[in-house]
Amino acid sequence: MQLLIYATFLGFLLRTGIALQIQCYQCEEVKHNDCSTPEFIVNCTVNVQDMCQKEVLVREDGIHYRKSCASSGACLIASSGYQQFCTGKLNSVCISCCSTPLCNGPRQKKRPLPSASPSSQHHIVLHATFFLLPVLLT
Repeated sequence: MQLLIYATFLGFLLRTGIALQIQCYQCEEVKHNDCSTPEFIVNCTVNVQDMCQKEVLVREDGIHYRKSCASSGACLIASSGYQQFCTGKLNSVCISCCSTPLCNGPRQKKRPLPSASPSSQHHIVLHATFFLLPVLLT
């Protein structure tokens, strides 16, 4: 009986951790401005779009940006397919993928990570649960 309760609790924790919704910046062909302001923030589709994508295009009239939500598979395929075109020169196309909220925005200055971030809390709960398993089963 205790094992059933434990398994149900663990399943709930994993399900809530997996179904997190990521936010990304989204814009199409924005020139000279990297569209990293609050009006460009969107909620990505839960369990489908799990990454943010950023495209930087160098054209004759300047640098253009495209940003969006993406599925990890599609984003990683696109970014690897365009690596040869990512030169920083005219007609360059660079595509990058990332998986943290608003990571396709401007580069953040390096700062210490908060100790109570949601992902670290998730890992702490899972580790605490596994350490408590022998106690629950006795």
